[in-house]
Amino acid sequence: MTYDITLTDRGLNITLDEAPTYFNAFWLRDACTSCIDTQTRERIFDTSVLATPPKVKKAWVEGDFLQIVWEGEDHISTVPMTLLHDVATYGRPYDPADLSQNRWMGDFGPQMARVAQSDVLHTDEGRARFTRAMIEDGIVIVTGMEPTKESLTDLVGTLGSITPSAEGYFFEVRVEIEPTNLAFTSGPLEMHTDLPGEEAAPGLQFLHCLENTVEGGLSLFLDGAAVAEALREEDPEAFNLLATHDIPFFYRHDTLDYRAHQRVIETDQHGNVTGVTISQHLQDTIDLPQDLLDDYYPAFVKFIRMLQEDRFLMRFRSEAGNCVVFDNHRIVHGREGYVADSGSRHLRGCYADRGALRSTYRVLAKKGFEGLAEPALKMA
Repeated sequence: MTYDITLTDRGLNITLDEAPTYFNAFWLRDACTSCIDTQTRERIFDTSVLATPPKVKKAWVEGDFLQIVWEGEDHISTVPMTLLHDVATYGRPYDPADLSQNRWMGDFGPQMARVAQSDVLHTDEGRARFTRAMIEDGIVIVTGMEPTKESLTDLVGTLGSITPSAEGYFFEVRVEIEPTNLAFTSGPLEMHTDLPGEEAAPGLQFLHCLENTVEGGLSLFLDGAAVAEALREEDPEAFNLLATHDIPFFYRHDTLDYRAHQRVIETDQHGNVTGVTISQHLQDTIDLPQDLLDDYYPAFVKFIRMLQEDRFLMRFRSEAGNCVVFDNHRIVHGREGYVADSGSRHLRGCYADRGALRSTYRVLAKKGFEGLAEPALKMA
């Protein structure tokens, strides 16, 4: 294959897929394979050490690499052509964990991924199915859990470490005599995301059901990103208000006083919804300008009411031995009230980092396990 290359003062143009694509010289110098240590996988070259900005003297394609000779530098860079094609196509290097969200509605229950804990713990296929479903759907049920803290710790350990919160490493969801959280009562729990009062709200939540024999108490889940997109379609001005302004949340008791500002609708640099943050019982006094509140409050109330609509809500009964794992920045959850003296209801919870989830999936994908079918390496 022949590539047309044209040099410029600040980089070069190269024809990829019949279209000329520009690459900056600094970026190309950084992209050289010699800039990354083969053992540590860390960058070992700093462009700031160059006396003058890099300028391409000569460039050609040889095999799978772009070769570059630099003016004033005794170095030939090799840049993978796959990287250039990826950047031309996606705007960034290919990321196997950059999977599209599967937005779902209240009838999602039968399609929700269910993976046995033994498969997650002991097989790459099981871990890949678990992590891919978490990235795409935001929620998975892990079955076959033992009623121990070790069982929950082992599950989290397939991704990384437990992330401590204000409650410590674990929290117990059951009726308490002097509760510090509405979750520790038998009353209904409105739709919410956890701990928005912490500066970095937990990423992944694990809720391991140890016992559930009470009347009532159905678990409620919905896809907050799907609701946010519905709001954008129905009321763009309301969406923009919730996606633009941060509001305060708290978490306090006798020895705690956490406070943080969060955006109700989270978006990425392209405006795509990545998640939501909502919690009426942990919402602090909103400190936006009063005249802005004339428009913000109606938008806020509209979104809260949408979170209660049956078209979005998925209801099911938590069963002993199951652990619901979900993205705390996307999946909004709640609970119906239950009769406290009709039996026992005990869930044990903890948190982990969303980055660890994607890290685990990337490692598995590089090995050929993509969470969809038998890995390519076994079919070759």
